[in-house]
Amino acid sequence: MKTIEEKSVNAIRVLSADAIQKAKSGHPGLPLGAAAAAYELWAHHMKHNPKDPKWPNRDRFILSGGHGSMLLYSLFHLFGYGDLSVDDLKEFRQFGSLTPGHPEYGHTVGVEATTGPLGAGMATAVGMAMAEAHLAAEFNREGFPVVDHYTFALGGDGCMMEGISSEAFSLAGTLGLGKLIILYDSNRITIEGATDIAFRENVQKRMEAFGFQTLEVADGNDLEAIGKAIEEAKADLSRPSFITIHTQIGYGCPAKQGTAAAHGEPLGDDNVLAMKEFLEWPSKEPFFVPEEVYANYRAITERLGKAEEEWNALFKAYGEQYPELLLKWNEWHDRSAIAEKLDTDYFWQTAEKPEATRNLSGAVINRIKDVLPNLFGGSADLAPSNKSDMKGVPFFSAEDRLGRNIHFGIREFAMSAIGNGILLHGGLVSYISTFFVFSDYTKPMARLASLMKLPQIYVFTHDSIGVGEDGPTHEPIEQAAMFRALPNFHLFRPADAMETNAAWYSALTSESVPTALALTRQNLPQLEGSSKEALRGGYILQDSEKEVPDAIIMASGSEVSLAVDAKAALKAEGIDVRVVSMPSMDVFEEQDEAYKAKVLPKEVRARVAVEALIGFGWERYTGLDGKVLSMNGFGASAPYSKLFPYFGFTTENVVAAVKELV
Repeated sequence: MKTIEEKSVNAIRVLSADAIQKAKSGHPGLPLGAAAAAYELWAHHMKHNPKDPKWPNRDRFILSGGHGSMLLYSLFHLFGYGDLSVDDLKEFRQFGSLTPGHPEYGHTVGVEATTGPLGAGMATAVGMAMAEAHLAAEFNREGFPVVDHYTFALGGDGCMMEGISSEAFSLAGTLGLGKLIILYDSNRITIEGATDIAFRENVQKRMEAFGFQTLEVADGNDLEAIGKAIEEAKADLSRPSFITIHTQIGYGCPAKQGTAAAHGEPLGDDNVLAMKEFLEWPSKEPFFVPEEVYANYRAITERLGKAEEEWNALFKAYGEQYPELLLKWNEWHDRSAIAEKLDTDYFWQTAEKPEATRNLSGAVINRIKDVLPNLFGGSADLAPSNKSDMKGVPFFSAEDRLGRNIHFGIREFAMSAIGNGILLHGGLVSYISTFFVFSDYTKPMARLASLMKLPQIYVFTHDSIGVGEDGPTHEPIEQAAMFRALPNFHLFRPADAMETNAAWYSALTSESVPTALALTRQNLPQLEGSSKEALRGGYILQDSEKEVPDAIIMASGSEVSLAVDAKAALKAEGIDVRVVSMPSMDVFEEQDEAYKAKVLPKEVRARVAVEALIGFGWERYTGLDGKVLSMNGFGASAPYSKLFPYFGFTTENVVAAVKELV
């Protein structure tokens, strides 16, 4: 006779298999194999309240192996998250359903992060654990541990093979993130077969070398052993913990368990029936769960709710004893309040002399560090170059949790996922930084930020061939086009101090769109006409005297000053042009048609765009009759003062291009 615990575990397996079979699509292997571990964690060791999924002091759980999403949806249904119904499970992977193929943050109640690319969830969890540690240091007082929770991530062999997990775990061990616990679903199977075809390392030894406490559970169905390992992990607060749980992929389906066939395809009708017989399930009817199992989950949920009740009482007393901390807590958790703090003359300072926009960005960071005391970010070992550190502020470390600067180390891929995790946790404003050319390493996680509508901030410096002597490996050419092509993403390439301020203002006040700032290494002049209109993405920097200009010159970043110089030269020849600065095509495209037509009137077909990057994307503004002066290949190694004229970025060339059209 199965115990109620075993039946509750098998309910996860049955619901998962039935939903995948009905959809004729999905991954049954992970939900069947990891069901026991997930149940034991959620029922007995994880602090959460299904009736209040956003409770601030809940433990976080990320399913890094997002293909196994039916495990998560089965848990949500059984625990009562968001009233996710059986009918919702029946709509697994169908258009508009609450149960999409991979977990999507903001779409299904209870999903803590969008996962899918393997390993991403592991690195995101590291960011959440860093946020918890920093906020605990900021807010906790003796007798009032108002920030006190764990971050759990569950993933498999694929997550451990992806390089992002190694980057993130290396940093997690260095930082001693004792409230980070990784559950490794070690079933030794991938799509192509047994893992020994490509993955023979001793994972436990690797994690030990990273600085993790390493634990092992021999039988993935042994609830007692799993529970003991989780409690042992929770007890060690000096190191993150890694629990290897040896499971059998597709457990319960005799014909497929332990084989690659269980990974990514429905079990088949006959095999689902065979699975239910093997598990001694009381009904062959799809999606059937006995009432006693539902009753067990309801009882667990009631018990789980008491932890929040206790915390609410603690937090009420905390607010009464520390009203100033309660005020700070509320401010830190309200991103909508940022705009009012920034809309001051202090924020909108300009410069008097030529300055690199990376330096101007650094000045902004150091103006806002006190205005926004929950600013928490750093660089991939490039802070001296990209001016991303907060002066006089300590670095977050195992020894100093109050530090707000972050040494990410040379780990751009993990850094971008960790930044997502910091934002997902809540309470902090996150930014990350590297050279623009290395944004290639950040792109997959920037894409997830866009999907999740996270207002992540990316400080990308050394933004063009202006990098100079480092040569083509370090000179970004196509990266701006890449980010401009990304939906729900803003790229700003500012031309001077005012536009850099506007870029930061837009990034900090955004509540659902990530923003990247592409900044120069070389000094740029401060431009007459530069204004807060940069917040509209594109604007008239210097207009023609004529109501309808003879031509329009458009540019971004370092090339805007070329456009200004060309305007003056053309004026001397009787050609009256308008200069449009386009710091952000993305934001400009969000303006109404009337504004865009005002800036770029359709009757002016003589248009020239100038940018020291690949010109892809400018055609939408130059049209069939216009010209784009841009890079057509990679750069070269030389001082930027040599490279710009060599590649045609001169006032004379801009003037010539306009004269050809006029």
